[in-house]
Amino acid sequence: MKLQLDEEKPIYQQIKAYLETSIISGSMSAGERIPSTNEFAKFYQINPATAAKGVNELVAEEIIEKRRGVGMFVTEEARDILIEKRKRQFYENYISPLKEEAERLEITEEQLLTMVRGEENHNEN
Repeated sequence: MKLQLDEEKPIYQQIKAYLETSIISGSMSAGERIPSTNEFAKFYQINPATAAKGVNELVAEEIIEKRRGVGMFVTEEARDILIEKRKRQFYENYISPLKEEAERLEITEEQLLTMVRGEENHNEN
C-alpha cells in the first residue's frame, strides 16, 4: 500500500480514492482481493471502522464485493463504473465551469477548442 495519508481530507475518503485510482490504473484488477479493513487499520495505524467506511462506500457502489469468509474483491464492472463516475465528475468540475467562463468572456466554441488544443490563435476576437 503506497497511500500517503494527509490532513486535508477524511481518512476514509483517502482510502476510497486510493482504491478507486488503483482500479482505474489497473494496479488492482477485476477479481483481485483488496486489503481487509484490519490490514488498512494496522498498516496506517487507524481505527478499523475508519477504513471500513471507505470500503463500504465502494461496496454500495458495486465496485467491491464482499465474499463471506474470504475477503473483499474488485467486481468485474468496477473499472467501467469508476471511469463513468470520473467522467461525470470531470465534466462537472472542469468542463462546465470552463464553458461558463468562456461564455462570460465571449469566447466562441471554435476559439475555445483552439485553446484546448494548445494552438496559438486564442488572442483573436
